[in-house]
Amino acid sequence: MREPSSSRVYHRSNRANELTPEERAIYDTLDLARMPQHVAIIMDGNGRWAGKRALKRFLGHQQGAECVQFVVETASRIDLPWITLYAFSLENNLRRPKNEVNFLMKLLRNYLIGNVKRMNDNNIRMAYIGRTHELPQEVQDTMQWASEQTAKNTGTTLTLALNYGARSEIVDAARTLVHKLIAEAHQRGISVEDMLAAEGVDDAIKSRIDEPDISSALYTAHMPDPDLVIRTSGEQRISNFLLWQIAYAEIFVTDRLWPDFRGLHLLEAIADYQHRERRFGGLGESSDESFSDTLPTPLDTGAELARR
Repeated sequence: MREPSSSRVYHRSNRANELTPEERAIYDTLDLARMPQHVAIIMDGNGRWAGKRALKRFLGHQQGAECVQFVVETASRIDLPWITLYAFSLENNLRRPKNEVNFLMKLLRNYLIGNVKRMNDNNIRMAYIGRTHELPQEVQDTMQWASEQTAKNTGTTLTLALNYGARSEIVDAARTLVHKLIAEAHQRGISVEDMLAAEGVDDAIKSRIDEPDISSALYTAHMPDPDLVIRTSGEQRISNFLLWQIAYAEIFVTDRLWPDFRGLHLLEAIADYQHRERRFGGLGESSDESFSDTLPTPLDTGAELARR
């Protein structure tokens, strides 16, 4: 489910006055010029939350679903343009018991049906990434309905990663580029082999497959890469989530289980993010070290080796 980036204009809402006093206390410490544009969250811990209370797992999932709207509405009040939630992985679909998967699908439908009005009230737009075509048809129909009902909203985009896996996303992107290559050759009326040979195979492939090309073929082509990834439940892993897109994202791990996570904790993660220095492989702004006179001469190197 992709869309061209030019199709959406984000409008700030200036609704910080709707934050709770506790949220506002943290928000007022933030540098609004350094706010993340995209926050991705690995929602983890529903089952453990239920287990700690001697409850059935499905009650943990229900509580986790209720938390989504609390967090997303806080995101909309602080003018966060993009928030992506890892809601249902491809591995969940393949490895969880069938009755649990069926329950999660019903929970997803109930969430969408029950919260569309609140999303519209908060100017939130729904989107999805993943192999959503493999989900049950009635689930796809509800997803499409929720997307259409919120399509005109211009605030925060809530993207649910459903039947999603980062490796499968990269595979799908590679397949898209191959199909694009075949279509180009067909349009020119020649074979792929002849088209590549005419330009030089290596040069032809390099001109059609590079990092921007792969990025443009990903499910997330229409959104910026995440600045901040939050993982609840204390687990120290990415779990096959947005592997390409989070190459330079800051990662915030909290021991808090997802059903206990609220907008307040989103703000705490953003506050921590703002204390990081993002270098993207370069030097930090505070570094003034000069390397011009630090390299040893060949004589210095030889003398050092001789001493050893």
